[in-house]
Amino acid sequence: MWFLRGWRQRRILAKHPITPESWARVLHRLPILDGLGEQELNRLQRRAVLFLHDKHLTTLAGVELHREDRLHLAAQAQLPLLHLPDLDWYQGFHEIVLYPGDFVSPQRHRDPNGIEHEWDGEHSGEAWLRGPVILAWPGVLSSGGWDAYNLVIHELAHKLDMLNGDANGLPPLHRNMRQQDWASAMQSAYDDLNAQLDHNPDAETAIDPYAAENPAEFFAVTSEYFFSAPDLLVQAYPKVYQQLQLFYQQDPLARLHSLHAHRLNDTNAT
Repeated sequence: MWFLRGWRQRRILAKHPITPESWARVLHRLPILDGLGEQELNRLQRRAVLFLHDKHLTTLAGVELHREDRLHLAAQAQLPLLHLPDLDWYQGFHEIVLYPGDFVSPQRHRDPNGIEHEWDGEHSGEAWLRGPVILAWPGVLSSGGWDAYNLVIHELAHKLDMLNGDANGLPPLHRNMRQQDWASAMQSAYDDLNAQLDHNPDAETAIDPYAAENPAEFFAVTSEYFFSAPDLLVQAYPKVYQQLQLFYQQDPLARLHSLHAHRLNDTNAT
């Protein structure tokens, strides 16, 4: 089976080659990838091509995609999986729907008293259990920097979370991870964030207060910060960073520090 899978992937890659010039333009648009090694970038490129072959991108009126736009999205989608075994982590969905802007989505919530509330909420992304991922294209284009925002990683973190069923902030952990350690780190940080907002709803929290909505959003937001603002995350919640480092098997903070040191050396040299 593994031989057939490898053969199929090689065929797909051969049918959809990417020129070095095109890939360089994609990388230029994604500072979040700066500091990755040559082997990592080659692996990322291969996985981005396979991702685009496996997932259908549906565009609504007002969204026009060129090939490099598709790669812009796919490279971000594959960054969290870069050092994970190729085990079809994004299983269970086959479509990404791209809206020309934020969209209104019906919401439903049952409060502790059993009363159900319904309202229309404006969103830039959604991930449905056993359904598609929905992204606002301007949000995708705005993602890819070291600025604590990445819509693609946020919504696909929900899909990782859903591998165990309903999104609850607990994706499938690796064998070298303990669920007790994960729960302790995440719950403590989640409670701290909520306590800050209970004390002052307008508090300027270290990470996006949307993470306090529920454990699923906490995992998605902290995953977003892990890759796009690891310095802010580790300063606020170092144990959360440690657990995400074990889960994603990457250390974006070390990469960010290396980039800063390299830029400082370049400045001093001039």
